[in-house]
Amino acid sequence: MPELDGGAARAELVRRWLAAFGPAPQSDLKWWTGLGVRELKAAIAAVGAVEVGIGADEPGLVLPDDVDPVEAPEPWAALLPGLDPTPMGWHQRDWYLGPDLAAAIVDRTGNIGPTVWWDGRIVGGWAQRRDGEIVHRLLADVGAEGEAAVADAVAALARRIGPVRVTPRFPAPLDRELVAS
Repeated sequence: MPELDGGAARAELVRRWLAAFGPAPQSDLKWWTGLGVRELKAAIAAVGAVEVGIGADEPGLVLPDDVDPVEAPEPWAALLPGLDPTPMGWHQRDWYLGPDLAAAIVDRTGNIGPTVWWDGRIVGGWAQRRDGEIVHRLLADVGAEGEAAVADAVAALARRIGPVRVTPRFPAPLDRELVAS
C-alpha cells in the first residue's frame, strides 16, 4: 500500500465513504469516521465535496462528480445480513428505516440485524432457523407486488446459501423472535 500522510489518508477515507454512501450529512460522516471537526472539514475540502439537499435538517455531501440527479430504479427486494454496510453506513437512518421499525431491527448498541428491503427502505427482518429454514416478517405494508418480490428474494437466498447456517453474533430483537417461533 502506498504511504500517505495523515491529511491525505483522511481525505481518501472521506472520498471512499462519500463514493459509497453519499449523499449524507456531515454529521453522519463525522460519526462514521470518528474524525474531529477540524480534520473532517479539511478532508471534505480536500476532496471538493459539494452540498446538496437531502430533505434533512442539514444538507448532504457528495463528491463533485456525483451531483447529477439519478433516475429512480424499478422497485426491488433484497435480504441483507446483519451489520451489512448498507444500513450501517449512516447514523441518520430515518430515510430508510422508520422509527417504528427501529426497535425490532436495531439492537441496544445500534447494530442492525438481518433486514428485508423493498424499494429502498427496510420493511422487515429475516433469520435462519437451526434447521436452515429462512423466515422473515414484514413490518410494513409493501403491497402484493412487494410481498411476491420478498418471497422470491427469500427463496433465492435459501438456494444461494444452501446448507450454510447464518447466526448473527448480536441478534436484534426480531431475529430472536423469528428463530424462536
